[in-house]
Amino acid sequence: MKIFYFFLITTVFTISSLFSQNTAEKKSTASANVSLLKKEFVIPNLNAISHKVWIYLPPNYEKSSKKYPVIYMHDAQNLFDAATSYAGEWEVDETLNKLYENTGKGFIVVGIENGGEERLNEYTPWKNEKYGGGKGTIYMDFIVNSLKPYIDANYRTKKQQKHTGLIGSSLGGLISYYGGLEYPKTFGKIGALSTSFWFSEKVVDFTLEKGNLKDTKLFLLVGGKEGDDTDKDTQKMEKLLLKTGFKPKNLNTKINPEGQHNEAFWRSEFLEIVSWLYHLK
Repeated sequence: MKIFYFFLITTVFTISSLFSQNTAEKKSTASANVSLLKKEFVIPNLNAISHKVWIYLPPNYEKSSKKYPVIYMHDAQNLFDAATSYAGEWEVDETLNKLYENTGKGFIVVGIENGGEERLNEYTPWKNEKYGGGKGTIYMDFIVNSLKPYIDANYRTKKQQKHTGLIGSSLGGLISYYGGLEYPKTFGKIGALSTSFWFSEKVVDFTLEKGNLKDTKLFLLVGGKEGDDTDKDTQKMEKLLLKTGFKPKNLNTKINPEGQHNEAFWRSEFLEIVSWLYHLK
């Protein structure tokens, strides 16, 4: 089943990258406060792809002088717009716009497009003997040392660790988990959804080495209908984290019995994840 999901995810994003080249005929569902950065990023030593970056700004951004928390997310093609998504969007913009209407709480979201066929390399910090990969360390270094400084310099952001989030699903969940533990001084809020912990056993030693964090909040989400051992893998990582000394109050593990490995599931849980990570009521 895990192999099935691997090929499903790889196929989905390869096709998605082809679809995104011809979205003019599709009706965009992105909100008015979502845009593409004019600047694109080629990440040295990763690949030759020019990565597009999407940015969501709070509804009151232009009329305010406030600074806002920033959430960095992967697979930007699927976050905001049905015209660029393959299997439905997360509706991050609609969800956060409604949150702002109800609470007055605003966020900046930075979404990095995946590299299509290169997604596997980008989102895996370790190699898999069968499937390869393993360039996620380069990708995360880019976010921390190139993209975040650019965003902080050009937008009104709350730069501190406690205001900075990293959220992703599947392989995007794996790179978010890795990024949160590897860069605890940069990211204080981590959402690892339907995480592909199966991809490499090295995640175990990495967790034991890096998991003793005092100021990081981590939300682990998994669905009961995702496939063999996906929930068990997540529970295993929860136990390892607690073993290292990770604060129980900063760790939230949720298993939704009906959850499947798709955008509809992640969309339905997104508001709860953000609300818990950022202490919203």
